[in-house]
Amino acid sequence: MMLSVNIGPLSLPLAQLLLLSAFVVALIVGAITGRKEGVPIAGTLSDIFLTALVAARIGFIVQYFEHYRDNLWGIIDIRDGGFSVIAGLAGAMALIAWKLWRQPKIRRSLTIASTSGLLVWGSISLLVTLMESSSRGLPQTTFTLLDGSPVALAEVADGTPLVVNLWASWCPPCIREMPVLEKAQQENPDITFVYVNQGEHPETIIRFMSQHELSLQNVLTDTSASLGRTTGSQALPTTLFYDSNGQQVNAHLGELSRASLAHNLRSFDTD
Repeated sequence: MMLSVNIGPLSLPLAQLLLLSAFVVALIVGAITGRKEGVPIAGTLSDIFLTALVAARIGFIVQYFEHYRDNLWGIIDIRDGGFSVIAGLAGAMALIAWKLWRQPKIRRSLTIASTSGLLVWGSISLLVTLMESSSRGLPQTTFTLLDGSPVALAEVADGTPLVVNLWASWCPPCIREMPVLEKAQQENPDITFVYVNQGEHPETIIRFMSQHELSLQNVLTDTSASLGRTTGSQALPTTLFYDSNGQQVNAHLGELSRASLAHNLRSFDTD
């Protein structure tokens, strides 16, 4: 299973990389077909791509606006990864339809290019999902509690839905999202939250929690950072969501906001 891909010093979420790849394919196909017909459509494709992103963000904000009421600036903070795929597709299709109606000359090139991009994104996303579906069980690795006791994630979960946060004290996004996770832990007693520190020793973790006045349950140490490798994530923070049967139902790379955490917790609604 792979959640992120390293490109030089950057670690990109796989979903974002697939989206960018589909856009590049659309640009290449558009350039080829457009040249044959003498109609450049790179600008049009860029407009469609940006419209899809804006529509996806707006759709997400509308759906989870209650979580942004106390922090309106969070609406433009896209670091939380809050995007609605359905709203994004709707926005893209609406603009494509408008362009096809208003600009007959680019109809053929735009249709071929946009269809190519959508097919690449959809087919690869489906393939990745099918490949990962058989390897999303709860990792069997044993970790260590702050008092040195060994424990496995299945023991901590004890048959409840499980939220596993991979973090480190040197990671600014991890620090910013900790209060969000702490509050969710208090508000959802039927869900077990686990904080698996990557690569640090108990003394460092205890000092960090005291410094930031955090009251976290189920803090585990993973000094070899094995969980990140096992789950295919090279980026911090990463948060994994497992149902009561120990099957992964969602994953979030990067900082969680109240809204994006609420969105991921909905994965347990059918559990």
